[in-house]
Amino acid sequence: MRTLRQILRRYVIALSVISIVIILGVTICLQIRSEQRHAYDIATQTLSQIGQVLNENDHAIAEANEAYRQECLNNASVIARVIEGDPDVINSVSSMKDLAFISGVDEIHIFDDTGRIFAGTHPQYYGYTFDSGEQMGFFKPMLEDKSLQLVQEITPNTAEGRMMQYSALWSRSGDIIVQVGMEPTRIMEDMEKTELSYLFSLFRVNPEASYFAIDVTSGRIVGSTNESDIGHPASDVGLDINDVESKPDGFSATVNGRRSFCVFQQVDDAYLGRTVSNADLYHRIPEITFSLFLCLTLVVGVLSAAISFCINRFVVEKINDINRELGHITLGNLTETVDVRSSREFSELTNHLNAMIKSLLNNSKKMSYVLAKTSLLIGVYEHNENRSQVVCSGYLPEVLNLTEEQLAELASDFDRFEQFIDGIRANPVPGEESIFLLSGEDGRQPGKYLKLGETAENNSVFGVVIDVTEAVTRRKQIERERDRDLLTGLYNRRGLDNKLAALFESPDKLGFSAFAMIDADDLKMVNDTYGHDKGDIYLKRVSEIIQDFGPHHSVAARQSGDEFVLFLYGYESKGELLGALEELAGMQDRTHAQLDEALEIPVRFSLGYSLTREDTDYCDSIKKADRLMYANKRERKGEIL
Repeated sequence: MRTLRQILRRYVIALSVISIVIILGVTICLQIRSEQRHAYDIATQTLSQIGQVLNENDHAIAEANEAYRQECLNNASVIARVIEGDPDVINSVSSMKDLAFISGVDEIHIFDDTGRIFAGTHPQYYGYTFDSGEQMGFFKPMLEDKSLQLVQEITPNTAEGRMMQYSALWSRSGDIIVQVGMEPTRIMEDMEKTELSYLFSLFRVNPEASYFAIDVTSGRIVGSTNESDIGHPASDVGLDINDVESKPDGFSATVNGRRSFCVFQQVDDAYLGRTVSNADLYHRIPEITFSLFLCLTLVVGVLSAAISFCINRFVVEKINDINRELGHITLGNLTETVDVRSSREFSELTNHLNAMIKSLLNNSKKMSYVLAKTSLLIGVYEHNENRSQVVCSGYLPEVLNLTEEQLAELASDFDRFEQFIDGIRANPVPGEESIFLLSGEDGRQPGKYLKLGETAENNSVFGVVIDVTEAVTRRKQIERERDRDLLTGLYNRRGLDNKLAALFESPDKLGFSAFAMIDADDLKMVNDTYGHDKGDIYLKRVSEIIQDFGPHHSVAARQSGDEFVLFLYGYESKGELLGALEELAGMQDRTHAQLDEALEIPVRFSLGYSLTREDTDYCDSIKKADRLMYANKRERKGEIL
C-alpha cells in the first residue's frame, strides 16, 4: 500500500494540474471576453463619432449649398441689370467674358424668348435650346411664366458633363433670359470630406482595424478603408448581412480572408462597422496565459515540496488546521490569516499564504481600477501610511516627463510627490473631464495632456496617470481644421459664427464694440502679376495686420476669398472705440508685404465698419459694415483713377 506521502503527493499533483487547466481556461475565456468588450467599446465610440461628424457635415453642406444657390441667383440678377443698362455688351464675347469675370461666374448664356441661346461667354453653345437636354429642360417652364426665377441643383451640364450650378431669370423688359453657371468647387470639396472612406481614414488609429459602411436597402458596401471593396455586396468580403442586422454586440466573421471580430451600428440608411482581426485582437492572450501558467506552476511546485517535506510530522493535523482557516477565507472572510507555526516550514507556508492572500486582494482592487481606465500608456503609483516612500510603476517617469533620478527623489517623500501631482491638477483642460496639461520643459508649449485618477482606501492611496496627448491633440486638430481658415489661420465663417454666438450670449460684457469689414485691394493684380503663391502671401499679410490689431479684445475671420471680418469689443467708451477704428483706417495704405527677398509691395485694403449695441443683431451690423466697405472701395478706386 502506498504511503500517505505518496497518496497526498499524487492527489496534490492531480488537483494542481486540474486547477491550472481550469484557471487557464477561465482566464483565457475572460481575456477573450475582455478583449471583445474593449473592441466593442472602441467601435461604438468611434462609430458614434463618425455618425456625429456625418450629421454635422451634412448640415454644414446644406447651409453652404443654400448660400451658393442664392449667390448664383443674385449674380444672374446683377448681370441682367448690367445688360439692361448696356444692351450692346451681349454682342461681344470678350465683353461677356469680362462681365463673367467681374461677377465671379464661369458661364453666361443669353436666351431669346423662344428658349434659344444666341449670346454669351461660350459661342460653342449658341443654338442650344431648352429641348437640347434634360439639364437644360429644367428651365423650360420659364417660357410660360416670366415671373419665374429658377436655380438648378448641382448637375452635369449638357455639353460637357461638367458639374455646374445654373440659375436663370427674365430681364425686366421680358425680352431675354439671362442664365449664369458657376462651378461649385468649394461645395464639391466639402462634399468629398463627408465621404465615408475619407472619414474612416481619419478615425483609423489601428492599422489592423477596418471600417465598412453597408447600405441598409441593397446590402452593398458604400464606404470602406479598402476602396476596392466599395460597390460589392457585403457577402463578397465575408460579412453576413443577417449578422450585421441582428448582432449589435458584435460577431465573428472571416473578412477578406482574416478571421475578425466585427461590430456594426445603424446610422441613418447605412450600417457602419469596425472589424479587427483576431490575430491583432488576441495577440496579448498567449503571453499572458504563458506567464500565468509559469506562476501557477511555481506556486504548485512550492506547495507540493513543502507538503512532501513535512508529511511525517504533524502533517494531517496541521493540514486540517490550515484547511479549516483557509475554509474561512474561502467563505469570504478575507481578513482571516493562517497561523500554523509548529515548524519553520509551516511558518514559511503560513507567511506565504498570508502574503499571497493580501497580494491577491490588493491586486484585485488595482486591476479592477486600472482596467476601468484605458488601454493607453499609463503610470501607476501607490502609497501606504506605514511608509513615507511612494511605490511607482516603470512607465511613470516617461508619463510625467521625469528622469528616473527625479522621480526617485520625489517618491522618497509622499508630501512632495502629492504637491507635484497637485501642481498638474492646477492646470485643468477646459471642457475635458479629469484631463490636465503638463507643460513642456521650462514651461514652453506644447506639453502633455494627462488624465489623472486617484482612490484612497484602507490607509492607502492608489493613483493612475494616463498619457492622452495623442487623443486630445487629434480631437483639437479636427476642431481647428473645422473652424479655422487653412491659409491665414483666422476663423472661417463657421468658426466666426460659433465665436460670435458665444460672445453675444453675454452682451453686457462686450462693452463698446464694432464690426469692421475689410477687403484686400489689388489681390487680382498681385495674382496676375506675381502668381497666386504671392497672392497667398499678400492675403496672409492682410490677415496679420487684422489679427495683430486691437488694444482690447478682438475676433478676426476670413469671410471669403479676399474679405475679412474684424470684431472689436471690450472698449470703455465710444470715443476710444472710434479712435481705434480711425487708427485701423489710417493703416489702409501704410503697410507693406514682403513677397520674397527682393520684392516688397504696398498693402492696400478697403474698410467699412459699424458700431454695435447690446440689443444689436450682429448679422445686421456685418451687412452694414459690408455695404460701407464696398462704398469705401468705390471711393478708393475713384481716387486711384
